Amino acid sequence: MKKHTLLAGLGVAASVALVATGCSASGGSDDGSTEVTFLTHWGPDQVTMLEDAAAAFTEENPDITVKVQAVPFANLLSTLRTQGASADGPTIAGIYDAWLPELARDGLAAEAPSDVAKDVTDNWPSGVVNAATQEGALYGIPNEVDLYQLNYNTALFEEAGIAAPPATWDELLTAADAITATGDGRQGIGFITSWNSGAVHPFLSLLASNGGSFLNEAGDAADLESPEALETAELYQQLVDAGATNPAMSGANANTTGPYLDNFVNGKTGMIVMANWWESSLKDAMGDDFANVATAPIPVGPSGDVSSSISYSWDTIVNGNASDEKQAAAWKFLSWLNGPDSGENGSSAMGDMLISMGILPSRLSDVEAHAEALGSDFLSSYVAAMETATPFPTVLGASAGADALQRQIEALLNGQVDAATAMKTATADVDAALTAAR
Repeated sequence: MKKHTLLAGLGVAASVALVATGCSASGGSDDGSTEVTFLTHWGPDQVTMLEDAAAAFTEENPDITVKVQAVPFANLLSTLRTQGASADGPTIAGIYDAWLPELARDGLAAEAPSDVAKDVTDNWPSGVVNAATQEGALYGIPNEVDLYQLNYNTALFEEAGIAAPPATWDELLTAADAITATGDGRQGIGFITSWNSGAVHPFLSLLASNGGSFLNEAGDAADLESPEALETAELYQQLVDAGATNPAMSGANANTTGPYLDNFVNGKTGMIVMANWWESSLKDAMGDDFANVATAPIPVGPSGDVSSSISYSWDTIVNGNASDEKQAAAWKFLSWLNGPDSGENGSSAMGDMLISMGILPSRLSDVEAHAEALGSDFLSSYVAAMETATPFPTVLGASAGADALQRQIEALLNGQVDAATAMKTATADVDAALTAAR
């Protein structure tokens, strides 16, 4: 079959398929209704909440239905990239903001309409609005904000004779050694491995609390051979050399289970640096022993003067390959889902879902509506850390650069390289990732 004949044949086949499914070429159905698909990595409880919210939206907007498609976090980006290339792929997706530069460049994220952009600009903090913006255009509606803090087991601290959480790196080393010395196969502090963000974000939070940064100010080169970065790597090396951290006890998968979770909840790990959304996993795994978990700011390094956590956000985007009708329906649903009238007591429905997972909502009215929950012993430290947080850079290649840094962090934790070699190699690899993405 000649090329033009093949293309014509495909066109006929596509027309037949549209008729068979009752869909028009514009993406809507012959009866005027439109179905959009929402791709998420959330678990069953939150998927049920999202489906309930979608059903409530459809009651008010009977011409639009929303179908929820859930995949594991590890498959989220690949699913969006493969299925989203088609107009019939997921219409809406929840994404990690570090993915946005590439998705916007590749047309998988549509620019928000002007009314949506104005609503977001007026009702969200500028930092998270900036994270959802590329070259001056808004590409999604921010929902959650995540930060890192020190989580520690108060029972192990008491057994080791430690009165307070470490505020400095010297105190961190002392506490880690003391907990390790209590024996019973314990490690003073656990650093997650086998998972990109879990390995990189704690390292960058300690680096930010030592006055350093991942990339230079322009965001086009690594800044990992600075004195501050070398000191951060040397902190890891000291903990490894002292036997106060054991990578064999801190492996994880993309859902952050495995030895990392097991050893902390079973009292084998004294401290971890972890995100706020971890709360629900800890409560489920620890039961009454969750009362032994406390949070504290990231300890400050010798070259730093303030505790600073890496922060990142998640956005809901609309597929730029979807039809105009589906895109319009998707933005209408997202505006409702994130609006102040869709949830309980002044919260958006999205805010209610996020807080159920221990996740900090970012819409200002949601923060106000959930003030009591955000003031809990576990979350209040994370909320306070927002003031001095360091946003993870949302530039082309930053996500691949994080992969490169992860490899060197894990080589350092496994004793395969020293601190200086890890930072030198990471610098070269991150620079290569940034260059390749441009």
